[in-house]
Amino acid sequence: MINYKQLTDYELFGLLKLDDRRAFTEIYDRYKEPLYVHAFHKLRDKEEVRDILQQLFSVLWMKRNEIILNSNLSGYLYASIRNRIFKIISRKSLESSYISSLQQSISSSEAVTDYLVRENQMKQIIDREIELLPKKMKKVFLLSRRTHLSHKEISKRLGISEQTVSKQVTNALKILRTKLSLFLYIILLIR
Repeated sequence: MINYKQLTDYELFGLLKLDDRRAFTEIYDRYKEPLYVHAFHKLRDKEEVRDILQQLFSVLWMKRNEIILNSNLSGYLYASIRNRIFKIISRKSLESSYISSLQQSISSSEAVTDYLVRENQMKQIIDREIELLPKKMKKVFLLSRRTHLSHKEISKRLGISEQTVSKQVTNALKILRTKLSLFLYIILLIR
């Protein structure tokens, strides 16, 4: 009976290439926490970190026979996480750039009827997406963004913790960004 905990990374990777699920489980157990901490320090978003870890380990299992280690297993895993983090940061930067570009075009003095129509359409789409948010999340979000109350004021008004308010606003923004990013991209292409 093999004691997987005592095997080296090199030995575990060799067994993984032989379709040994217990070797995969040991690799996962050995690296999930340090990789999580490493990624969380960069992204500060638990859900995104969980997603990229799931992707990383899924790819590790599915492509186990194609992967060639140029260094050690930990080096490969950390490089893979780093690359996924860079992709996320790059995507966020691109989305932010789109949003900034849209805001500049809307507020410029050259805004003609076409831009005003797009602005109105965008407001309608945002309002519709806000209406689709879960009830409590929508209420917190509207108090924050439309009434311009601080998280502390919202917390007192609704009788919930500031942390809950912050999480609700963050989740609402994440949902809205995801749903609106494609629409913003299309608007910029039309422009």
